[in-house]
Amino acid sequence: MSVSKKLKLGILVSGRGSNLQAIIDACEKNKIDAEVSVVISNNPGAFAMERAKKHNIPIEVVDAKNPEPEILQTLGKYRVDLVCLAGFMKILSPAFVKAYPAKIINIHPALLPAFPGLHAQKQALDAGVKMTGATVHFVDEGCDTGPIILQKSVPVLENDSLESLTQRILEAEHEIYPQAIQRIATGSLKF
Repeated sequence: MSVSKKLKLGILVSGRGSNLQAIIDACEKNKIDAEVSVVISNNPGAFAMERAKKHNIPIEVVDAKNPEPEILQTLGKYRVDLVCLAGFMKILSPAFVKAYPAKIINIHPALLPAFPGLHAQKQALDAGVKMTGATVHFVDEGCDTGPIILQKSVPVLENDSLESLTQRILEAEHEIYPQAIQRIATGSLKF
């Protein structure tokens, strides 16, 4: 019986890392055929780094102003198959995206193509929509414009605050990000 190769993930983070935690948990529970090989941050104080340390996952901190050369070198060093952006607060250059064609994915707190960019939850509240959600998508050279992998709808409730809506969208993100990785890991989805 052959053992299937696990997809090697490189997770890029800048903040708390709750989506990183959802991915780590899914890997540890064998819900996805993947392993987190390295966590890379452009913010040395990111709580996500503590999450990675707790699970004995290698961490790398890169230059905040010009992180891409170090990130590319680190991804190569750990032989990463798929790059996952999990709250990485820097737009990747076209050259970076070309270095990992169809191998970079992102999570966004809206039902793309609606509300791309920053503050998507506030954009949804300000627009008065009744439904928003979360999207996992491939990264292309635009801002939140790559092909969509998975989406999950989240209703906007009448009494929603920015905080309550953000929390419900985050729960949807934690559900669909590992599912999207599994689709890629099993080869049932290609871009």
